[in-house]
Amino acid sequence: MASLALPCRLARDDAMNAADDANREMELQLATIETEDGDQHGTPTPSPSPTPSLDGALRLRTPGKGFVPGQRPAPPASGSNAQNRGGSTPVTSGTRGRPPLYAAAKHKNKNKAVTTCVTVDDISAPMDVDGGHVVISDDEDEQEEDVVAVNGAGKRRKTSSVWLEMKEVKVKGEYKARCNYCHKDLITGPKAGTKHLADHLKVCTLKKLKTKGGKTMSQSSLMMNAKEDGNVSVESYTFDQEVARRELGNMLVLHEYPLSIVDHAGFRKFVHALQPLFKLHTRNTYRKDIVENFKKETKKAIDYMTKNQSRVAITTDMWTADSTKKGYMAITAHFIDDSWKLRSIIMRFIYVPAPHTANVICQELYDSLLEWNIDEKLMTVTVDNCITNDKAIEMIVGKIGKKKLPLEGTLLHMRCCAHILNLIVKDGLDVMKSAIVNIRESVAYWTATGKRIEKFEEMAKFKKVKITKKLILDCKTRWNSTFEMLEIALPYRAVFERANQTDKQYEYLPTDAEWEFAADVVDKLRLFYEITTLFSGTKYVTANIYFPKICEIKMKMRQWGTSTNPIIKNMAEEMTTKFDKYWTDIQGLMGMATLLDPRYKRHMLTACFSMLHGIEPASYECIELVDDLVARLHALLREYEVEENEYQPREEFISSKTPAIMNVFNDIVAKQSPATAKLQGEIEMYLSDALVPYTEKFDVLDWWKVAGTRYPTLRKVARDVFAIPVTTVASESAFSTSGRILSDHRSRLTPDMLEALMCSQDWLRNKYKDSIKGDASFWTCLQDIQEEMEDLAL
Repeated sequence: MASLALPCRLARDDAMNAADDANREMELQLATIETEDGDQHGTPTPSPSPTPSLDGALRLRTPGKGFVPGQRPAPPASGSNAQNRGGSTPVTSGTRGRPPLYAAAKHKNKNKAVTTCVTVDDISAPMDVDGGHVVISDDEDEQEEDVVAVNGAGKRRKTSSVWLEMKEVKVKGEYKARCNYCHKDLITGPKAGTKHLADHLKVCTLKKLKTKGGKTMSQSSLMMNAKEDGNVSVESYTFDQEVARRELGNMLVLHEYPLSIVDHAGFRKFVHALQPLFKLHTRNTYRKDIVENFKKETKKAIDYMTKNQSRVAITTDMWTADSTKKGYMAITAHFIDDSWKLRSIIMRFIYVPAPHTANVICQELYDSLLEWNIDEKLMTVTVDNCITNDKAIEMIVGKIGKKKLPLEGTLLHMRCCAHILNLIVKDGLDVMKSAIVNIRESVAYWTATGKRIEKFEEMAKFKKVKITKKLILDCKTRWNSTFEMLEIALPYRAVFERANQTDKQYEYLPTDAEWEFAADVVDKLRLFYEITTLFSGTKYVTANIYFPKICEIKMKMRQWGTSTNPIIKNMAEEMTTKFDKYWTDIQGLMGMATLLDPRYKRHMLTACFSMLHGIEPASYECIELVDDLVARLHALLREYEVEENEYQPREEFISSKTPAIMNVFNDIVAKQSPATAKLQGEIEMYLSDALVPYTEKFDVLDWWKVAGTRYPTLRKVARDVFAIPVTTVASESAFSTSGRILSDHRSRLTPDMLEALMCSQDWLRNKYKDSIKGDASFWTCLQDIQEEMEDLAL
């Protein structure tokens, strides 16, 4: 037995000597870190010591109290039930107190345990102050399952500096202080104090590994950055997990990717190939990030709109999802920011419960205006033409109050111009529907199957007709689709005639008279099509061009009424009747927009009224119509002057150092030049100034931004009037996006999640568009607000 014990003892002594050498090496490493940190915390922290097992493997063990570096630990009490210093790992006899090879570190989730094996190769694995291994979970959702973040609202503000590196959480009903570095939970509370928290930060191993001198020790790399001028610069780049996580969430929203993409194996491998350090989370984590970011952005946007001094124009429309049959309301805000750029953002995308009555629509719209603090800054509301919307606008005026709206709410209701034009043309097409039936049937026949489409293309090559556009069949409820169908079919007249010769089943060849009539109709509808396209723009001002274009349509319809073709004549009569029905409701406000265009002023108004009513420009009736509109502009200007005076300082706050002679002088000027005379002079000075030379590409906002400073109050009116959209296209375009997001495969999205996706996508598009242009805009202002809030918090 003695001969067998001798080799075992020699092997054990060799292992102990190796452990001592490794122990001294780690002491030197940690001593180096503490020396670089300035050794501000007094006594150096005892370093973890590698302890060998019988087979030579090493395990990190934190030294206990009274441990002296370089000395071998004393053997524990004998017996099979002896415990180590931590009291958690049983020690067998004959091992001199050394713990076994493996140490189990409990995961924070009670249903999951992670066993960590430490060998000589990972001797530098981080450990906490109590000697346990720090285990970082790969699944944040499971790690935070039983943890609830504590809201600081209503609690006494924490002033200790330790809370800059710790956060208070609620774990299983108890309040804990969680370290931001090692995520260890410590006791907290009114009686616990913060000394033990500060002591933990002094000895936190992960803090020492992650920081040095208050700076991150993350490794930087070089990045090639291409600039707009074509030059390439080399910049330093440090990977940031939080920034990458936020940008991934933005990508999911911006490009309408499904949240499940983060669980796809191919996507995870691709991300790992790009940046192995990036940690991908589950779809639930990114869903939570999107909602939280939406709430933050909403709060910043509301703060901005509250401080904004200009009025806001609103467009709204209703949409019913095909997959869920639920109704949603899109509310879009239009305004001109301080840099005189036209802005259009989706404020809300709300689920509206059925039935969609005027009262329900009014209440949802009014609640949104209150939430965004623009109920008293409302300029106009542009809606489609229907009785429900008419009643809803009347209720909105009653809820807000006439005194808070321009000209007592008479300008609030703005009808969608595109909808009115659609009604006008639709009535005209109903008259000539029978005259184009053969063309419609011909297009339907040759687009019915793929074989017929190929045969039609072969006949076009035979007739040497170049195919630039494919035949399309119109939608009977959309007049512009009828226009496009006729416009595309006309160049293929020779092909249809060839098809009649080669295909005996084709029996819908239009006559020569029908082709000529179709060409005449296309020529007349092109004016409506171009004007509708022009009015549908959301990136430029449309209010100032509305009046002249509408008058041009009225003049054309008057000419069509003299046509010798009875169908064209009847079409013009039907369209004129519909035109006269809706035009009188909005000609006042759009007339003001024309008056405020420095290229037009009174001269264009005179020409428009002369064309509309068929009277001479110099007639008394025409001059009176122009004067009435100028008088309404005077009344609106007086309201703006009153609003401006509300913000003037009161007399007791005026400096007492003002000379007495100046007070007498100001009184005399005020009596001889009252405010009404000042405003009267401001408008007259603007109207008497020379016209700006007419050009098609004229930015009216740039002119008022610079030259308009001569007319300060009128400039404010122009800023609000030019923000008014003449169509609801901005709100309707959101429905095409919502149709893709709320598809049959994503019909389980909740209304709140759908609103977060819709609004966030629109805001991100505006933000990226502004970042490319480099303009100071609504979104850069929101960024400034966020930075100011962060500075205040610090």
